[in-house]
Amino acid sequence: HAQMTDVAGDRDLWIVGGGDLAGQFADAGLLDEVWVQYAPVTLGDGAPLLPRPLSMELLETVRNRALVCTRFAVTK
Repeated sequence: HAQMTDVAGDRDLWIVGGGDLAGQFADAGLLDEVWVQYAPVTLGDGAPLLPRPLSMELLETVRNRALVCTRFAVTK
């Protein structure tokens, strides 16, 4: 993480991966926001988005063609 923030400078750092990766950053207190894009095929049965409970507050919801995009603040 330290190397990524050094390279990013004052720019935002995006972590792209699955829920387990996001959970690891959340566990370390290094996650500020979670952005989720929903496609119709992702609804229904399946694995949880995040492998652990995470306290979040919805900040924004927008539509991007067939996807719904949501942005959450991670609350401590």
